[in-house]
Amino acid sequence: MPDIDIPPDINAVVEEAWTRTKDVPGYLAEPEARFLGLLAACTPATGAIVEIGSFKGRSTVMLAKVASHYGLGQVIAIDPHNSPILLGIPSEPATSSYEVFLQSIQAAGVSEHVEPHRTYSADAARSWTKPIRVLWIDGDHTYEGAKKDFDAFLPHLVPGGVVAFHDALNAFPGPIRVFVEDVLGSDSFGAAGFVHSIAWAQFRPKDGHLFRESRARLARRASRLIPLVASGEELRGFAKRRFKFHRFRVPRSPVTPAQWVSLLKNAHP
Repeated sequence: MPDIDIPPDINAVVEEAWTRTKDVPGYLAEPEARFLGLLAACTPATGAIVEIGSFKGRSTVMLAKVASHYGLGQVIAIDPHNSPILLGIPSEPATSSYEVFLQSIQAAGVSEHVEPHRTYSADAARSWTKPIRVLWIDGDHTYEGAKKDFDAFLPHLVPGGVVAFHDALNAFPGPIRVFVEDVLGSDSFGAAGFVHSIAWAQFRPKDGHLFRESRARLARRASRLIPLVASGEELRGFAKRRFKFHRFRVPRSPVTPAQWVSLLKNAHP
C-alpha cells in the first residue's frame, strides 16, 4: 500500500471547508462532513472522487473544497435530482433539486471543481471507465439500490481507495446490509469502520485477509441491525428501542488524521 501522507494543514483545510458546507441544505451531519474531507485529502490512491447522490450539494461542497485545495481533481457528482422522498413531493415528479445544487456549489466557489452528471447512477455506470479513489454512495437506500450502486462502481475502485456509504447506521435497509455482506465479509477489503452513520472500508485486494478478524468483529455488531431495518418501514416501539441499543454498540466515533494512518496501516489478526 502507498505511504499515507497527511497534509500538515489538513485540520485547517477541513475547518474552512466546513464553514462553506454547514449552510448547504442536506442531511449530512458535521462529523460525517469532516470525515469526508479527511477521505478526500488522505485516501492513499490515485483516481477520481465519485459521489452517488448529491441532493442539494452538502457533501459535494465538502469534498470539492478539500479536493480543490490539494489539486486532486474534480468531484464527479451523479444524481438525477428528482427524488420524491428527499423533495417531499411525490405528486410532482417534475420538481428537481438541481438548481439548488448548482447554487450551492457556486456559492461555495467550487463550481469548476465539480463535474455534475444529472442522471441515474446505473446509466452513468454503463459507460464508466475512470479509476476511482473515493466512492461515496448516498443514493437509493433500498437494498436493491445500494447493491446496484456498489456492484456497478466497485470494479473501478483502485487498490488503496475507499468506499463509504451514508446512512448505514440509520433506519434504511440498503447501506448496512451491503456494507456487512459485501464489504465486511470480503477479503478484498482491509481497514473498515463507522463514523456517525457513515460506513467505510479501504479496498485492499492483495492483503485484505490480514484485516479479517477486525472486520468480523465489526460485522458481528453491525449485522444485528439488518433484520430490524429489512422491511424499510419506520421503526416504532420495541423495534426502535432494539435498533438504538444495537446501534449504540457499534463504534462510530470521529477519526483524527493520526488515527486514520493507524487504522490503514495496522491489521488486527
